[in-house]
Amino acid sequence: MNQDMALLSILCYPDPRLHTVAKPVAVVDARMQTLVADMLETMYAAKGIGLAATQVDIHERLIVIDVSEERDQALVLINPELVWTSPTTHRNEEGCLSVPGIYDGVERFDAVHVRALDQHGQSRTLQAEALLSVCIQHEMDHLMGKVFVEYLSPLKRNRIKTKMRKAQREDAR
Repeated sequence: MNQDMALLSILCYPDPRLHTVAKPVAVVDARMQTLVADMLETMYAAKGIGLAATQVDIHERLIVIDVSEERDQALVLINPELVWTSPTTHRNEEGCLSVPGIYDGVERFDAVHVRALDQHGQSRTLQAEALLSVCIQHEMDHLMGKVFVEYLSPLKRNRIKTKMRKAQREDAR
């Protein structure tokens, strides 16, 4: 492991900082490269397939994703925007590193096209479907200050909130 990389702390729901709307990244520089490396390291260590900067308490429009089996196809999306969404949607079981142990169904577009800068600041448009499409939509929600449990019924959401607070109290002991 690279000595310069650092594991970042992942905010846990219902932390209010998860509801911060991220600001666009102004410049892709050395600080951004370091953040990308740290976020990838953190995502892999947590066995996640996606991580938004919001989840590590950095409120800039940056997400990292890797849905590959080998965990070697990291995707970096800076200032991502959906430029096309499929007319069809379906429900997927989703989980989230900020809501550990909780999985539930969320309705998402089947396919999306997303325009973003890569880690070198180059603009690209990516066509995504299946798991990658779901992951991009999930992570982009984080940049808007939205956690997937907010799609669930108030009853389920409150149950999850209670469960998460209890787990956090037990971890703090």
